[in-house]
Amino acid sequence: MKKALTIAGSDSGGGAGIQADIKTFQELGVYGMSAITAITAQNTLGVQAVYPMTEETVAAQIQAIAEDIGADAVKTGMLFNATIIQAVSDEIRKNQWKNIVVDPVMIAKGGASLLQKQAIHALKEELLPLSLIITPNIPEAEVLLDMTIKTIGDKETAAKKMLELGVKNVVIKGGHDTDPHETVDLFYDGKDFAFLKSKRIYTQNTHGTGCTFSAAITAELANGKSVYEAVVIAKDFIQAAIEDNIPIGRGHGPTNHWAYGRRKTEKVK
Repeated sequence: MKKALTIAGSDSGGGAGIQADIKTFQELGVYGMSAITAITAQNTLGVQAVYPMTEETVAAQIQAIAEDIGADAVKTGMLFNATIIQAVSDEIRKNQWKNIVVDPVMIAKGGASLLQKQAIHALKEELLPLSLIITPNIPEAEVLLDMTIKTIGDKETAAKKMLELGVKNVVIKGGHDTDPHETVDLFYDGKDFAFLKSKRIYTQNTHGTGCTFSAAITAELANGKSVYEAVVIAKDFIQAAIEDNIPIGRGHGPTNHWAYGRRKTEKVK
């Protein structure tokens, strides 16, 4: 049994964070575990409150998993502040985990800040050098690199700069692209660029897309896939989840975590 650990915030609405990650792990045949960094009160309309855990609480959760169960791959999501980032980084080093996926969660779909400004330095200095792959969207990459990203050339430049921060692979997601017909995710491994294109889906039900995408990468790394293979499968997984989204609530509804598996089952039938 392959195992994946998510270190992230809890989403009471179930569409993002720990809840999205566990659903994704399950759908891709991986045993999912969690270390909760913060509890959020949120729904499809937005984040009403954030209650961060102490760094000791986060570290204790990770230690409990490492001492007994172990993890074939680990992802980080919402880490909220510098002390939590430091605690998580220390535990990753201590356990010598290598398949580390960093989703640099900064802003919720409704605009609420999910990472304190002073934590960005800790993210860049402590966590990114430990990562196998980082999965920022365009606004997150712009904040991390202090640059504007408008074109494919800008994405390529940003990807190269990401590797200068110690990252080994990067996916800069294209959901914020301006092309009305397609989105382009750029993958870079330090040698080659790959452009993963998909049809743009017009829907407001996109809550949890970043969490789900990075969780799918994590699951496939746990399953033994290469980084590129994991990214390609994750791209298909999130595209299906967006296309078959779930229209619940009065705001940004969630993606459909069982869409990918259901489509595979239907193909077999």
